[in-house]
Amino acid sequence: MATKEMKPFLKETFDFVRDLIIIILIVIFVRSYLFMPFQINGQSMYDSYYDKQFIIVDRFSYLDIPLVWKESFPDRGDVVVFRPGIDKDKEYFIKRVIWLPWETIKIENGRVYLLDDESGEYLEIQEWDYLDDNNDKKTYVRWSQWKKVFEIPDDGYFVMWDNRNASTDARTCFSSCSSRTSFITKDNIIWKVWVDLGYFNLVESIYPFKLWNLSFSHPTISWIDTTPKWFSSPWEYDDYQFTQ
Repeated sequence: MATKEMKPFLKETFDFVRDLIIIILIVIFVRSYLFMPFQINGQSMYDSYYDKQFIIVDRFSYLDIPLVWKESFPDRGDVVVFRPGIDKDKEYFIKRVIWLPWETIKIENGRVYLLDDESGEYLEIQEWDYLDDNNDKKTYVRWSQWKKVFEIPDDGYFVMWDNRNASTDARTCFSSCSSRTSFITKDNIIWKVWVDLGYFNLVESIYPFKLWNLSFSHPTISWIDTTPKWFSSPWEYDDYQFTQ
């Protein structure tokens, strides 16, 4: 009798271990190649994103899987998470792609420009969709009003934070330009921001949750209410406008 009773037990144990292994493999695959939760640390992307907000990032946008997924490349306006390679305490940065490979760009008098190959003139990029009043038309290189021109290499991307007045980005080589360049490559980019979930630390947010608009009071910025933006999150812009 003992032997007969052990058979169902062993089968159930085997089925449980098998299912557990399958679940673990699926989770590893999803987190490695599809989606991953990410929490923003700091106010560098203010006010598109806030400190402590959660986002979902995806890796498949820039993958190249033969016969399955055609490779795509970062586009102007994409918000990406990448490895800056500065030090182990700053493993990941989140920034917005502003200029693309082969482009010639200019920062002057707080404005950002792109050289138009056909006319030979610099066209100003209008960024009011994602820069607040404290940052729109206030982009400087080390607070200088003088002109700074960058020629993007064939594999380079120029990225900046939305909080232009309080961040270190490609304008200063992410730290110091003594031993670094101002550009990152596609290999540096790990994820693209997909969905903004807002501030969802339930332990800290149960009390300040506001039922009437489904928002949370931000834990460190009292006047900010964070509402999940879902698929209206400003992670990319396809309708860039330029003016001469």
